[in-house]
Amino acid sequence: MRTRLKICGITRPQDADQVVAVGADGLGLIFYPPSPRYVDIAVAAAIAAQVPPLTDVIAVFVSPSADQVDAVLQRVAVSVLQFHGDESAAFCNSFGVPYIKTLRVSAQDSLATRCVGHPDAGAVLLDTHDAALYGGTGRSFPWHLAREVQQVPVILAGGLTEQTVSEAIRLSGAYAVDVSSGVESSPGIKDANKIAGFARAVRDHDASVGGV
Repeated sequence: MRTRLKICGITRPQDADQVVAVGADGLGLIFYPPSPRYVDIAVAAAIAAQVPPLTDVIAVFVSPSADQVDAVLQRVAVSVLQFHGDESAAFCNSFGVPYIKTLRVSAQDSLATRCVGHPDAGAVLLDTHDAALYGGTGRSFPWHLAREVQQVPVILAGGLTEQTVSEAIRLSGAYAVDVSSGVESSPGIKDANKIAGFARAVRDHDASVGGV
């Protein structure tokens, strides 16, 4: 099976162009103001408008209000929502848009139990737990823990780079990988060469195990 690829934290139209050029399946726009990868609605709308069909635009939130989500949906061509905070299943379901639920993972986690709380999520995104940060930590968690999740597709994030992604996929069995800081020259600024190298590493991994 081909490993799907999401590149998150896009803040500039030229970075979105690079994501599309390497054949990524989705790009993430972050609507969480404390993040260095935050993008305001006007810029996000311009970026999303240039993304061609068959590439998902994923709006990322951290414990938002319903009004905040609705404001984005009214102006940005979003195909998937991603919730990275303490959102309930009822809240995530209330917008009528497919969603991904992020779980921040520590070495002691029981992920199978935690996934039960969001049975309608299209996927769970597993990222490294940090007491202060919601994603973009540049640190990994024990990737084999992802294999505990059987109910729903797993998207793997946290500390992934061109050098580590093949091993991460092998250990986790993940359906998809999500990279942000691992393809940046500075927070929020993507590096075209790193994007291309990361995408190539994912394709090379798939080819090595007979993926399509």
